[in-house]
Amino acid sequence: MSLEKITQVTGRAVNVPGNDIDTDRIIPARFMKCVTFDGLGEYLFFDVRKNADGTDKPHPLNDPRFKGATILLSGANFGCGSSREHAPQAIQKYGFRAIVAENFAEIFFGNCTTLGIPCATASREDIAKISAAVEANPKLDVVLDVAKQEIRFGNQTVKASIRDTARDALVNGRWDAIGELLEGKPAVLQTAAKLPYLAA
Repeated sequence: MSLEKITQVTGRAVNVPGNDIDTDRIIPARFMKCVTFDGLGEYLFFDVRKNADGTDKPHPLNDPRFKGATILLSGANFGCGSSREHAPQAIQKYGFRAIVAENFAEIFFGNCTTLGIPCATASREDIAKISAAVEANPKLDVVLDVAKQEIRFGNQTVKASIRDTARDALVNGRWDAIGELLEGKPAVLQTAAKLPYLAA
């Protein structure tokens, strides 16, 4: 199994503003009682998107102009709080393929990378520029260039930053450690067969 090389992500964007957006806001704990991650996208930002009766609150993800957006914009310290893997899983299952924020909580960043979701940092001013452009034209294509570490939208380009190890893993298709391990299973078995202390 060869992993996808993620050199860039192109799509429409939506801004979910705010700093310190924690994993409980991303996916409330009561929705984590699941056997698989498959249905988690439905509950992304649930408590800030939905009223108690299930009707919509005013929220960027409820705005029909941004339906189908695949790049999420946000503020500082995105993904802080608990280390729950359900948060990036919910983001991916909702349909997002990349996140741009001022910075990220460490464990959240790692969990996103192992799902093939690039987490790019950009300055507050540059995120505001992208957000303004998207607000003016919600159908605008935004390109997060992972390899070049830049974001292109309309006729503008801003600098992005992706940690070297994560960028290397994404652009070379080595972002899923378990996938890589499984891919190497034949070589592991071959080596194990040559080891006398493992002989039956």
